[in-house]
Amino acid sequence: MLALLLATACDKVAPPPPPVPVVDVVTVAQKDVPIYMEWIGSLEGDVNAVIRPQVTGYLIKQNYREGDLVKQGQPLFEIDPRTFEAAVEEAKGLRAQQQARYDTTRANLARIKPLAAKNAVSQKDLDDAVGADLSAKAALEAAEASLKTAKLNLGFTRITSPITGIAGIAKAQIGDLLSPSMPTELTTVSNVDPIKVYFNISEREYLKLAANRPADSTPVPIDLILVDGSFYPEQGKFLLLNRQVNATTGTFQAVAQFPNNKNLLRPGQYGKIRATMSINKGALLVPQRAVTEIQGKYLVAVVGADNKVDIRPVSVGERIGSDWIVSKGLQPGDQVIAEGTQKVRAGVSVNPKPFVFEAPAAGTPTAPVAPAEKPNAAPEEKPAAPANKG
Repeated sequence: MLALLLATACDKVAPPPPPVPVVDVVTVAQKDVPIYMEWIGSLEGDVNAVIRPQVTGYLIKQNYREGDLVKQGQPLFEIDPRTFEAAVEEAKGLRAQQQARYDTTRANLARIKPLAAKNAVSQKDLDDAVGADLSAKAALEAAEASLKTAKLNLGFTRITSPITGIAGIAKAQIGDLLSPSMPTELTTVSNVDPIKVYFNISEREYLKLAANRPADSTPVPIDLILVDGSFYPEQGKFLLLNRQVNATTGTFQAVAQFPNNKNLLRPGQYGKIRATMSINKGALLVPQRAVTEIQGKYLVAVVGADNKVDIRPVSVGERIGSDWIVSKGLQPGDQVIAEGTQKVRAGVSVNPKPFVFEAPAAGTPTAPVAPAEKPNAAPEEKPAAPANKG
């Protein structure tokens, strides 16, 4: 019986050990990293001149091509001038009449003054002559003002551009009756070099920026990311901050300015403003996917020289694209698990292999993105996808 039990025990084979998990690791990199803040902005011309008629009349000519660059003083529209030419001629005639009357009263006064000095005429005659002269002079001045008004109205029939800029589509057609009270403008001319970008800064961001403002007031480099993900080649500058907070949105309106000598940027476009706030010297970077958050604590799995896993608590800072700055808990050269953290625990042996980074999607900015605080999104901005924390 004992021999049978021993034979049965010998027939049982011990199970093989579990396979060593394969994990993807990255080496903790150390480099200088710029820290950014970002906001969604809308572009507006530096000056947007709304063109409206100043006199009533029929539109007879359009002198510009829509969408072209027009110069200051260049004619844009013409209103039928005949009525205003007749008004000028009439005003000239009235002025000539008043000039003749003034000449007569002035001559009469010149004759009466010496006679009044010799008491050859009464004081009443002198007073009447002086009053007639002053009245004729005032009438002449009124006639001259009427002539200037008539000429001014005639000049308003030739509508010119007050600035150099891009002229928009005309909102009136030849033959339309125009008037200063019409509800729509004729067109708009925008000076787009330089061009302004309007964006909103939250109160929290404003306080942080004000507290960290350098004493020497060094200009903050500002970049513009266009809707296709490309970077505008020219750097801009911060222009102004509005005087008060918008009570509805709780934000300050800020303005940046960019050179635009090729007229690439146009009013109405949207873009992302990126301001370089500081440089983090010697920052340690790990992929966001390598960091696990548990009850407010951040953990990473580190593979040691013996291929065993060590779970370490870390302190994280700003996000830099798909990476995270780690301020405490890691050293340069540490091997951090970026893929496969769910398969390991502290002390287990692993089979590490280099992590292969995915190529960025088309149109994705290649420069690092690290807002120091969550950007204040405009209503048109879509909410960002949550970060993968492994």
